[in-house]
Amino acid sequence: MIRVLVAEDQSAVRAGLVLILRSAPGIEVVGEAADGEQAVALARESRPDLVLMDVQMPRLDGVSATRQVVGEGLADVLVLTTFDLDEYVFGALRAGAAGFLLKNTEAKDLIAAVRTVARGEGIVAPAVTRRLIAEFAARPVRGTNADPAVLDTLTRREREVLSCLGEGLSNADIAGRLDMAEATVKTHVSRLLGKLDLRSRVQAAVLAQELGV
Repeated sequence: MIRVLVAEDQSAVRAGLVLILRSAPGIEVVGEAADGEQAVALARESRPDLVLMDVQMPRLDGVSATRQVVGEGLADVLVLTTFDLDEYVFGALRAGAAGFLLKNTEAKDLIAAVRTVARGEGIVAPAVTRRLIAEFAARPVRGTNADPAVLDTLTRREREVLSCLGEGLSNADIAGRLDMAEATVKTHVSRLLGKLDLRSRVQAAVLAQELGV
């Protein structure tokens, strides 16, 4: 059972999300939050597997709430966005969000996205992530702390996988490109995240872009 906390300030949208999730077998909605502070408090209380987090919320925005939830190891966070590609979205990237989902997504895709993140697949929609990463890479780098020396801990294969993550590829895509089993790709991703002290595949993708891997 995948336990989900829904954080969305618009009551009608939140009700719709909850209705969709509760209709899916294997998914349980364990709480609803109307703002970021409530989302963090409920995450601490209920320890869900995943928080479906709106970016723009009152009291505490979704980026700050994501940073707290992920930083305390409370749950993975799937960010809801209208995809304005504004600083909120990029802030969520750095805060450790496991993936991004468009608010106008179809019900079946929402359910699939939740299950994808629950499996540890941080990139929900590769096409969306590639666009996001490309936009991120095109912007002037402001005070990045990325140190190329961190790559010295990676094996050649892990560097290749990191490069693929930087392109927004899914595990299946990486497996096809590097001619390896999908399960092996997942193992490499887990290991490189640990070595680089990163919380998500999306953070790894951003690092790859910053370092030009």
